[in-house]
Amino acid sequence: MHELSITQSVVDAVTERTGTASVTGVRLRVGRLAGVVPDAMRFCFELVTAGTPLEGAVLEIEEPEGRGRCRTCHAEFPLPDLVLLCDCGSADVEVLAGRELAIASVVLATPVR
Repeated sequence: MHELSITQSVVDAVTERTGTASVTGVRLRVGRLAGVVPDAMRFCFELVTAGTPLEGAVLEIEEPEGRGRCRTCHAEFPLPDLVLLCDCGSADVEVLAGRELAIASVVLATPVR
């Protein structure tokens, strides 16, 4: 399950930037064509954040749809999966969106005064 190593990398990247500050939320952008299962990442997130400043943080995952452009007829269209085929019959399709895998934002806990 590569989602475990990807999720660990996300947690490592966040803690590199935030140090020991308590994190209450992480929002990811995981495109539908990225080859990553968001539900598996949600499961892994709880495991890999245990004992870290991210423990108990809420994980939100945006799942942008895939978009493609036909290099033959120049039509743009949604790509629900990695079957890159235009309605015109061409398989010469450029993927414009849907492969994203990024940390969109991190929410730090407000210090109590």
